[in-house]
Amino acid sequence: MTADVWLPLPPDEIEGLPEGPAYRFWDGADAYPADPADCAFYVVPYMKPPGLGQRPLTAMRSVEVVQTLTAGIDHVEPGLRHLRPGVRLCNARGVHEASTSELALALILASLRGIPDYVRAQDRGEWLEGFRPALADRTVLIVGYGSIGAAIEDRLVPFEVARVSRVARSARATPRGPVHGLTDLPALLPEADVVVLTTPLTQDTRGLAGAGFLARMKDGALLVNVARGPVVDTKALLAEVESGRITAALDVTDPEPLPRDHPLWQSPGVLISPHAGGPSSAFLPRARRLLVDQLTRFVNLEPLRNVVLTTGTAGA
Repeated sequence: MTADVWLPLPPDEIEGLPEGPAYRFWDGADAYPADPADCAFYVVPYMKPPGLGQRPLTAMRSVEVVQTLTAGIDHVEPGLRHLRPGVRLCNARGVHEASTSELALALILASLRGIPDYVRAQDRGEWLEGFRPALADRTVLIVGYGSIGAAIEDRLVPFEVARVSRVARSARATPRGPVHGLTDLPALLPEADVVVLTTPLTQDTRGLAGAGFLARMKDGALLVNVARGPVVDTKALLAEVESGRITAALDVTDPEPLPRDHPLWQSPGVLISPHAGGPSSAFLPRARRLLVDQLTRFVNLEPLRNVVLTTGTAGA
């Protein structure tokens, strides 16, 4: 087959790409590498402003596949309205599980054991003693139990947590135990010492962790957000952490990037990382493998992986 494929990585740095397509490198530069109307397979640039990745979609009259290198699709989904029916949107399931779950565990451990306080004490030359909570024997609630949530549970098990509870949009059974539906969330929140958000950002999850959600968390509980910033109501979170009732570890914020003068920076018990869950040394090898696999399937007219929606269908 002959088709243009737009890649955000130089094609000569991706070993194993199938022959046939004309590979075009575009990482968000002002100038396009070719006419967007000729693009059949578009890989959205990674870690760019949302509007930038959507920009060429208005002219992509021949595109058949839009592939993200992120687990979430909220940054590109609004631009899909410009596309003809039948275009498949695929996410990067399998790319970010290891890196994001590592960071989630690091945030949990650092927050519980007081690592930020120790770092500040080291800067002062102060020996800061005292007891801190351990992860062992804690109850952890994972909200948004998909592949990343499962990867986080994999890493929690060796730390001897007391129990892991799981919540997703729909209830289901897994080999490790039940996944509860969202309707069970109010009853599960008061039992959890650590609440980890891994849910995608949708109309249903925007503001999910609002005032009512946070009020149901037990005193002293830790909220960890490695999902998307708007899943948490920032104003409601500020009220809770400033009272000292709960703590938070946030890899994502709303707004993002967080302005220098935002009160979250100085709020007690808040640990912030700059949306660092995905960009690690684990990203590129996994992203390259995904692209080679997807493009090989595309060229051979085989079913694609990770299709999350098709334009022109119900719910898209």
